[in-house]
Amino acid sequence: MSQAFDEVAEAFELLDDWEDRYRYLIDLGRKETGLAEAEKTPARRVEGCVSQVWLVAERRDDGALVLRGDSDAHIVKGLVAVLLRLFNGRRPEEILALDARQALGRLDLQGHLTPSRTNGLFAMVGRVRQMANAALAG
Repeated sequence: MSQAFDEVAEAFELLDDWEDRYRYLIDLGRKETGLAEAEKTPARRVEGCVSQVWLVAERRDDGALVLRGDSDAHIVKGLVAVLLRLFNGRRPEEILALDARQALGRLDLQGHLTPSRTNGLFAMVGRVRQMANAALAG
């Protein structure tokens, strides 16, 4: 895992209840997400999310991807921030090899998110994987 994602998992372990974890997610989203309005295009929108979510991938000179994202919903912005911490700075082949479901399982999100938010979270993971495949092909 990445150190940034490990920090999220450690924070979740320290927080006693889910209300505190939701507040933490919302705070992460405020601090670590955001796109300019011009970047929120239909091509960057993640399908399968009830909320609007946009993800952008840019390739660094070393081949790693830098991901940015945003959402129109507070908790979902937090979920975007968690995914950015999980995937950012990895090479496309590393992203494709990573078992995101297992990694996210450390946070026990599925047991505490609505089914539609859980589906949206994995739609975001799928979109990151698509961007990694596109980076490899292009």
